[in-house]
Amino acid sequence: MRLTVFWERMAEHFGAGYADTFARDHVMSELGGRTVHEALGAGWAAKDVWQVVCAVMEVPREKR
Repeated sequence: MRLTVFWERMAEHFGAGYADTFARDHVMSELGGRTVHEALGAGWAAKDVWQVVCAVMEVPREKR
């Protein structure tokens, strides 16, 4: 998954204004105690981060 697709999906689910805030502030144990931005910066694949976000935030299956 390309980062552009990842951020499009984040904006679609959380809204354009909140997606970045969520990505900067929400620490998830499933990402090793990191935020989305930290996980991506640490080398996690966008697809893997998106799967964690979907599981943690209960993103509907049709949006995954």
